[in-house]
Amino acid sequence: MATREQDASTLLTQRPRTAPPPLYTVLLLNDDYTPMDFVVAVLERFFGKDKEQATQIMLKVHIEGRGVCGVYPRDIATTKVAQVMAFAREHQHPLACVMEEN
Repeated sequence: MATREQDASTLLTQRPRTAPPPLYTVLLLNDDYTPMDFVVAVLERFFGKDKEQATQIMLKVHIEGRGVCGVYPRDIATTKVAQVMAFAREHQHPLACVMEEN
């Protein structure tokens, strides 16, 4: 949208400002049945964590009941949750993966 100032003959352009998309935190939730090695493998495979990072997150899930896997835009977070849930079910584990808006 262009506007003209009264004192000058130049046009000033105003660009609409768009807000960044909301971000979502993807979390793994603890259960008493999913093996720790499986959780580490999920973190490496779906969230690109190295062995050390994945182990730290897995321990946080185990001790605190939940652990942060990453923060993503809604579409990516939704896809990651669906992939993890399908992979866990395929391997007959009750691992829960959820997302929360920041």
